[in-house]
Amino acid sequence: MPLTVVLAVGLDSSLLEGQSSVWQSAGYVITSTGSISEAISQFRYGDFDLVLLGHAIPTDSRERLTFLIRASGSRIPVVCVTDSSTHCDSFADATLRNEPSNLLESIGELMAERAKSPAPSRTMPGIAA
Repeated sequence: MPLTVVLAVGLDSSLLEGQSSVWQSAGYVITSTGSISEAISQFRYGDFDLVLLGHAIPTDSRERLTFLIRASGSRIPVVCVTDSSTHCDSFADATLRNEPSNLLESIGELMAERAKSPAPSRTMPGIAA
């Protein structure tokens, strides 16, 4: 399994710490942040494979962070965690229910699918690489 580096953003530091331990034991490298501004700073200077947004973050803040990530040109998956089986954040690449084992499995599937698809071209049309 290739190394997967995750930026985990959550407002509940004790919950985030506990979840990070579970993720690390499953082989993920986790950078945890407790605020949107800290997440923006970490994202700017880090090299992440996935951004995971906790369920306690207000929807408008999750959407704003996702917009900023996309505005940077990044196409890494942004996953929102929810406590509801019916809630879906349309701006995210995936919205997953907050069930630890299911969440880990779903992230693993998402990353495996991403590894299968070709990377987007980094050249401009009409310009030789």
